Amino acid sequence: MTITVGTYNVRGMKDDVAALARVIRAMSPDVLCVQEAPRLLCWRRRRMELAESAGMRVAAGGRLGGVAILLAPGVRLLHSESHVLKIFLGLEIRAVAIAVVEVEGARFAVASIHLDLDEAARLHHATEAVAMIEQVAARFDAAIVLAGDINEQDDKTTWRYIAARLSDCYPRAPRGNGLTFRAARPDRRIDAIFATQGLQVAWCGGVDADPADLVAATDHLPVVARLVRA
Repeated sequence: MTITVGTYNVRGMKDDVAALARVIRAMSPDVLCVQEAPRLLCWRRRRMELAESAGMRVAAGGRLGGVAILLAPGVRLLHSESHVLKIFLGLEIRAVAIAVVEVEGARFAVASIHLDLDEAARLHHATEAVAMIEQVAARFDAAIVLAGDINEQDDKTTWRYIAARLSDCYPRAPRGNGLTFRAARPDRRIDAIFATQGLQVAWCGGVDADPADLVAATDHLPVVARLVRA
């Protein structure tokens, strides 16, 4: 059974929303983990409009923390929850959105995260998010997929912590150069998809979308992975 999972920091939909929708359609994900989803005025409506413009629906995500999960038609939602992570005074509020989905009879517990620029907060929130998704996956006998904006590169502590528990999908079957930030001239990989070690990775990397749309849509490039569960 295969599932296509994407992750995308949409920068609060402050840029070209039409281009953003076209990029998401080009990704063609079954599940999309969103970071910097709208969280101020009319946040529910704006998220719903983005999802509908890309042919998807909102499955999980509260206002605080700005993370969300969107689903394609045909993907069955079994469970969803959202949690605010530990609050550090002076730093942005961070959260995790979780959805348990079923595709062709296979179950996946998917989490969307956006970690902090502060190193200590980033690691603490990662440990919280990993523990939460592990607990949910165990309840539903689901494979884990955790995706988002990690705000650091793969040689740093938090990335290594996540990768020690879940497999970093890009190095296993890379497509493209993997760089995600900034969209106009990317020079670092700070957005990633991690998955249960037992899942096979058919490919992971960038999306074949109009380069002008990729630059106009937001300041990050998306990441997409095709995962296979036996």
